[in-house]
Amino acid sequence: MVRGGVLLKDIADRQEVSLKYLSHIISALNTSGIVTNVRRRRGGYVLSRAPSEITAYEVFRALEGSLELVECVDDPKVCDWANFCALRRLCGKLNDSMTSVLQGVTLADLAQEEQGRMGQTIQDNKGKNTPG
Repeated sequence: MVRGGVLLKDIADRQEVSLKYLSHIISALNTSGIVTNVRRRRGGYVLSRAPSEITAYEVFRALEGSLELVECVDDPKVCDWANFCALRRLCGKLNDSMTSVLQGVTLADLAQEEQGRMGQTIQDNKGKNTPG
C-alpha cells in the first residue's frame, strides 16, 4: 500500500535539477502512466507499477517519443529513395538494437546497478580522509 509519494522539490534537490525542468519530465511520465500523483496528506509522486515492471524503453518513449534516427525509418513515404536507401536500412537496424536493449532493462535493474556503483564508490573512498 502506498503511504505517500516523493515531492518534486525533494527529487529536484536530490538530483540537482531545476524544479521547472523536473516538472516537464514528471508531466510526461504521468501522462504515459509511469508515475501517479498521490493526493493524500503528504502528496507527491509514486511509480504506477513495480520498478521491475517498467522498462527503460517505456521511459525513453515517454520522454523522447520515437527512437527513429531518421524520419523515413518510421515513415518511408517521406522520401522517394526510402526503399533503396542503405542508410535507412542501417538506421532501422540501429533502432531495432536500441529498442532491444532498452526493453531488456527495467528501473529495478538501473536502481540495482546504481546502488552497486555507489557502494563501490564508498568502498573506494574509505580511508582516503584519514591521516596518513
